[in-house]
Amino acid sequence: MRIAKKIAESGAASRREAERLIAEGRVSVNGEVIASPVFFVDDSHEIEIDSKPIGKKSEKLIVWKMNKPKGYLTTKRDPKGRKTVFDLFPKTNDRLLYIGRLDYNSEGLLLFTNDGNFSRTLELPSTRLSRSYKVRFHGNLTKEKIEKLQNGVTVDGINYEPIKVEIGKQDKSNNWVILTLKEGKNREIRKVLESLGCIVNRLIRISYGTVSLGNLSLGEIEKLSEKEVQKLVKIAKYHQI
Repeated sequence: MRIAKKIAESGAASRREAERLIAEGRVSVNGEVIASPVFFVDDSHEIEIDSKPIGKKSEKLIVWKMNKPKGYLTTKRDPKGRKTVFDLFPKTNDRLLYIGRLDYNSEGLLLFTNDGNFSRTLELPSTRLSRSYKVRFHGNLTKEKIEKLQNGVTVDGINYEPIKVEIGKQDKSNNWVILTLKEGKNREIRKVLESLGCIVNRLIRISYGTVSLGNLSLGEIEKLSEKEVQKLVKIAKYHQI
């Protein structure tokens, strides 16, 4: 298989991150640095990242959920030294990857797994997993604006698929709404609401596929039960090896 996929299986990095590491000359196979992700390997090859061997694929699929606070980057490391979601994580032997990025100022449900291919499957738009967000905003969502969201909108030449809308508490200063979508494009909710004259000032993801945020406190992390993991596997139609 391609080396990026092999690295993702090990949990050392996602496929995208693996390709970046290869481009930076940080990946070697059998002691030789490789320059292209178009490189095929099998179990007999010794793969290293920054001179450290990657682990073997974990036999058991593990998934964790976190209630991400504001002010944390969804990345493994930041060159500027800013806080990342992995700073909140307890020490574990599992090499974990996040599933579905949340912006620096966004909060709520963030999933982690030890299987890079599973992570990629859950993130793909083609998998069609629903993500729900509780959103606070300034502005007014009229009936006409709600219909636009539910029919799909285009912002700056980018087409956004229909979004399910559930109106929550409304007052003069702040309004709440629950939005459910299946795409998860970059800053999708903020962009589509802004295009309708509504400015988001708080965004909380409350569900991803079959997993809900539940009663997790900010910064708290919980390992999913085997039953919960298998529900997620089933809805994602992921074929475990």
